[in-house]
This record gives sequence, C-alpha cells and structure tokens, in this order.
Amino acid sequence: MIKDFMHESLEEAKRSLFLNEVPVGAVIVKDNKIIARAHNLRETLQDATAHAEILAIKKACDLLGTWRLTGCDMYVTLEPCPMCAGAILQSRISKLYIGIFDPSVGACGSVINLIQNDALNHWTEINWLYNAECGNLLTNFFKDKR
Repeated sequence: MIKDFMHESLEEAKRSLFLNEVPVGAVIVKDNKIIARAHNLRETLQDATAHAEILAIKKACDLLGTWRLTGCDMYVTLEPCPMCAGAILQSRISKLYIGIFDPSVGACGSVINLIQNDALNHWTEINWLYNAECGNLLTNFFKDKR
C-alpha cells in the first residue's frame, strides 16, 4: 500500500512538469483511501504558498469539514519546507511519508526537524522512503532548466 500511495504522489509531481512547476506531489490518505491530492502550483498561481502539501491539506480539510487531519497520512515526493512542515503540524497529520530529502530547505530532518520537535505541541511520525524516482524527477527537471 505504501508504494501505491507514493506512486500516486509521483503521478501528481509529474503533472507539475506540464506546467513548468517544480515537480513535487502530495497525497493525503485516510482509512487507506486517498482523500486529497495536489502538485506544486506556485508559478501557475503566482502564490508563494501554493506548494503541493499546502494545497493537499486545504483539499482534505474541505472534504472532511475540519482542520484536524488526525488519522490522516501524507505522502510527498520531496521533504517539506518549513512552511509546509508547519502546516502538517498545525493540521495534525499523523504520519508523513517522504520520497527524498531536501538538503537546501528540508524541515523534517535533513536541515532542521520541525515535525519532531519536543518544544512544540504536536509530533508527526516520519517515514523516509528514499525513492530514486522522486530524486530523478527533480534532478532531471533542474538539469533541463540549466
């Protein structure tokens, strides 16, 4: 199941490519069913907050009618940034599955770890999947840009 959900987040990331967006995708799962999916739309919407994670959280909250996503898991192709890590904490997502680390702004353990900070009032379980396809997608995107 975990591989299937990460595959779905990769499919979301690939949708970003057609829009010339950084290919990051996210899905949110509750009771083994995808309830929300999104990909980066920052360039398309000209909105600094239009990251895949934020957009998926908004969709899940709308669907469930609550800001509390307790019992939900998120699968994301790239380690969330500080903004997205904060939104994951604020929405009370239970588990986070990450495809690849982000050595520049990763906020779930590579640069800093907001998700599992004892000084904060919520703690999210992190599962690193180290998916080569996630890394290749991003590497090729930036290589083509240069």
